[in-house]
Amino acid sequence: MSKLLSRQGVRDLFLGLGLLCATLALMFWPQEAMEAAREGLRLCYNVILPSLFPFFVLSALVVDLGLAGYLGRALEGLMRPLFHVPGACASALVLGFVGGYPVGARTALSLYQKGMCTKTEAERLLSFCNNSGPAFILGVVGAGIFASSRVGVLLCLTHAAASVCVGLLFRFYRSGDRGRDRRSAPTFGAERFSAAFTGAVKNAFLSTLNICAFVVFFTVAIKLLFLSGVLSSLAEGLGFLLAPLGFSPRWAERLLTGLIELTSGVWTLTGAGTMSGKVSMAAFLLGWAGLSVHCQVLSFLGGSGLSVRTYIGGKLLHGGLSALFTALLLRFFPLEEPVAAYLSEQVEGIAQVDFSSALTISLAAAWGMWLLFFLAAAAAVGKTSRKRRKGVV
Repeated sequence: MSKLLSRQGVRDLFLGLGLLCATLALMFWPQEAMEAAREGLRLCYNVILPSLFPFFVLSALVVDLGLAGYLGRALEGLMRPLFHVPGACASALVLGFVGGYPVGARTALSLYQKGMCTKTEAERLLSFCNNSGPAFILGVVGAGIFASSRVGVLLCLTHAAASVCVGLLFRFYRSGDRGRDRRSAPTFGAERFSAAFTGAVKNAFLSTLNICAFVVFFTVAIKLLFLSGVLSSLAEGLGFLLAPLGFSPRWAERLLTGLIELTSGVWTLTGAGTMSGKVSMAAFLLGWAGLSVHCQVLSFLGGSGLSVRTYIGGKLLHGGLSALFTALLLRFFPLEEPVAAYLSEQVEGIAQVDFSSALTISLAAAWGMWLLFFLAAAAAVGKTSRKRRKGVV
């Protein structure tokens, strides 16, 4: 079968059939597809644009102006023993946790392109630095989906713990690689800052538009898969295969939806089912991130030469560890069922966030992170200067 599918003609045939089915679906359900596209655009306008754009600008400035390099000197003793990556990679880890998908991966790629880490180190970093932001976990999943702040805190803790564990495991990836291709960090300067700032804003805007395109595409794709019955049919088959594990077709449909698109997947968890099962599945979906996020990351990595194996493997492992940690913690910290009426009112909240409020919060968080990076870099520079003065004396 693999030899048959490897033939170019057969692959083209399947691709053509897929495009034909997609065209027919758009012809059969044009109004539904347009409404799904509008929902995706509203999501981009209200959430994606204000939450990601400031952090893309911040991540570019942190790397281009050398803040990551200065910070790396202070954190080399922490990042190297734990994750086998240079201290400068701490900026990708921190921004990945605060900014959410795909800020961490974008920062990791920038570090590699600037020569602050090797190819192997960048691939290690990709396995655990691209994480969901706390705003999404606490606000959308915790308060919105489960109507419980305790659920949000629990998912944040397990998500972070699983990410760190993935980083610890992937430190052994190509551990024998001793190659170094890092360059020195750039220095500060007014002329350099103006060029870095304008480039950061332009590239951040293009990157955000790129992500919005994937969000709208997968929003429409999920809608058409539901309307055509394809997703339900696949869920029936998956439910049959996973029946020994206690999966029903309903749970299989939730899993398939989340594997494709994270937000749509967690929204399906508002239906019937045990609280522990729904929270554990939410933890897995947050760790996996969804095919939509993976396409966003792959669009950045295209042409970089970095392998995506560690990224995909890391996200799959992240999802499994998150679900495992969540299931274990739920045994010690049982959660009560949320109020159904409140839950139903909150489900649509992600696309209804006021744009000005979301932009204000995101900008404040970005500038706060910028200040922290600047202070850390200044402290590292001061420490280095004092050591040099003592050496001269």
